[in-house]
Amino acid sequence: MKDHQLKALIQVAESGSIRAAARAMNLSQSALTKALRELEEDVGAELLMRSYKGIEFTPAGNALLVRARLAHATLDKAREEIRLLRGGAGARIAIALTPLVAATILPPVLTEFRRTQPDATLSLEEGLLTHALPGLLEGRLDFAVALANPRDLPYEVIFEPLADVHAVPTGRLGHPLANARTWAELKDASWVLNLTDGSLGNHLLRWLAAHGIDAPTNMVRCASPTLMLELMRRTDYIGFGPTDLLSDSLFAAGLQQFNVAPVPGPMSLGILSLRGVPLGSSARVLAALFARYLQR
Repeated sequence: MKDHQLKALIQVAESGSIRAAARAMNLSQSALTKALRELEEDVGAELLMRSYKGIEFTPAGNALLVRARLAHATLDKAREEIRLLRGGAGARIAIALTPLVAATILPPVLTEFRRTQPDATLSLEEGLLTHALPGLLEGRLDFAVALANPRDLPYEVIFEPLADVHAVPTGRLGHPLANARTWAELKDASWVLNLTDGSLGNHLLRWLAAHGIDAPTNMVRCASPTLMLELMRRTDYIGFGPTDLLSDSLFAAGLQQFNVAPVPGPMSLGILSLRGVPLGSSARVLAALFARYLQR
């Protein structure tokens, strides 16, 4: 495999067609098609196929595309490290964070990071596993700080657990079920839960099933923390949120925790990174700061 062949594959995925990819790379369509054909001959499999929808990736093409993106992202980070060693411009770091981290330790972490890395460019993204894992595997993210169960993670991703996160049912102030003390009292309530992989909502449903407790029957699935919060604040929908986050006066304005017992055990919050791919120097500094504040 050659660098220009992998770049051609990546560009076709980003542009959506061979014509647009060739234009973006300042190549003729024939030159780009030749690079792709040579790549297919090298790997011994068809990578692209034409259909009424245009260009589509085969399963082999999708598998190679993920690795090609990671390889190029890793090489870009290596070039950046060398540039920094030679006195070049600041580093670029991309990370994903859960709302719990963003609302609690991100402010002091960012303040301390800026003292030592004032020129670094930092990009922040939502820390749900459904978003963080593809970002890590494709090299778009340096690391993520998120809730996770190591048993549910792919081999390529390593997880360093750093803190326990406890969660409880939560609703608006004045909720008619605010005085509930058992799960049976909440069974017929309206719930809004994030049920993506590694979420607290999934953790809750697994725990309810393991303890023979009926799961909510009236439930809205929601992967957006903002939408969940608005439903919980403005309606009688009940959510399931971290106690530390719900103790924050700004984040939890208009909400209250329900004193239901028993409650599920904690989930692990920690740092997710790609196995075998070292962090750049600035990303290592930032990851170490998150680890220190999370362990307090």
